[in-house]
Amino acid sequence: MNIILLSGGSGKRLWPLSNDIRSKQFIKIFKGENGEYESMVQRIYAQIKRVDESAVVTVATARNQVSAIKNQLGENIGISVEPCRRDTFPAIALATMYLKDVMKVDVNESVVVCPVDPYVDDTYFEALKSLSEQSKKGEANLVLMGIEPTYPSEKYGYIIPDDGNEVSFVKTFKEKPTEEIAREYIKQGALWNGGVFAYKLKYVIDKAHELIDFDDYYDLFAKYETLTKISFDYAVVEKEEKIQVVRYSGEWKDIGTWNTLAESVEDNVIGKGVIGDECKNVHILNETDVPILAMGLTDVVISASSEGILVSDKHQSSYIKPYVDKFVSQTMFAEKSWGSYKVIDVEKGSLTVKVTLNPGHSMNYHSHKNRDEVWVVIEGEGRTVVDGMEQKIKKGDVVTMCAGCKHTVFADTKLMLIEVQLGEEISVSDKEKHELK
Repeated sequence: MNIILLSGGSGKRLWPLSNDIRSKQFIKIFKGENGEYESMVQRIYAQIKRVDESAVVTVATARNQVSAIKNQLGENIGISVEPCRRDTFPAIALATMYLKDVMKVDVNESVVVCPVDPYVDDTYFEALKSLSEQSKKGEANLVLMGIEPTYPSEKYGYIIPDDGNEVSFVKTFKEKPTEEIAREYIKQGALWNGGVFAYKLKYVIDKAHELIDFDDYYDLFAKYETLTKISFDYAVVEKEEKIQVVRYSGEWKDIGTWNTLAESVEDNVIGKGVIGDECKNVHILNETDVPILAMGLTDVVISASSEGILVSDKHQSSYIKPYVDKFVSQTMFAEKSWGSYKVIDVEKGSLTVKVTLNPGHSMNYHSHKNRDEVWVVIEGEGRTVVDGMEQKIKKGDVVTMCAGCKHTVFADTKLMLIEVQLGEEISVSDKEKHELK
């Protein structure tokens, strides 16, 4: 089975755990089989592999998410990188060409496209296999998953099938309705449109060539910034006449807000926190080292990170985005392909960061024009290379680098550093990469 996972967006509705750099799908809040917490993307990838170990999984994502994906899923995961945001049709077209030209998947093979962040059980992935098999039959150009609605939701579009069979042709689509209209749709046998569909690669490749002048994946990638922003629904789905829908009635939740997320996490407290006995339906999600105590509260979510603190009624938490959009602040945490960093102090002329490198990983060999750096090793062993000279490092060692100095660090074991950046102009853009000889 070939699967394209769509991973995009900033996930600001789950602030302060998500931000422009760290999207909601990378927050580790679901308890895995080993008892450790895992993220949405880790959970869904593990479920895919459990149902179909041979599945070819490609993540379609933006540049700023690549490091987090590699950190959480490993270096060997297929990634179709969008050079910039151009909506879902260009993203899906690019990922489809990636499968053909990079992964060498035959154009007559089927691929299933689905979002990376639903909360589902393993029956969902069995349904994806059915979707793929139905697509291979060639009875329709597009095969959609229609989710049996559990209530008249205003958040989803609706698919109205021709009949009540397990597989049906689609009569029509309906945009997100009011609750009252949604009830009428459901009476007509309507299904939620969860944005999950399958097609043969050749179908979308042909559609892409109709709308875009390009030769292959590499040419499309090079021209990506010039493409018109357009959704897959508008460019393809609304114009396609041969569409089928396959019904799905298993567990499915769209984890987009604190309210829906709280319904899905196993523990009421994640991180340091205590909920008083008199509290009802309260959740604490705390990434800081400062404990949180909740008392006398009902239907409340409390979330804290180095980015900020949220205390909200669960229903009202759905309306967080306009407030968060007003915040302008330093990114305090990010996952990289080699590990992660956490900002622990910001002052005029200095920035102090806690850096964690995973065993066997290293930073790029790089330099900074406008700042000096000091590294203090607080855990583990590794090696630094400073202006071409390699040196072993261990706990307690101090490494100093002046502005313009080329440097990198390799982790032989898990390696933790305190990095102090010193300079009048400290910026993430002040970084020049070099080739390490």
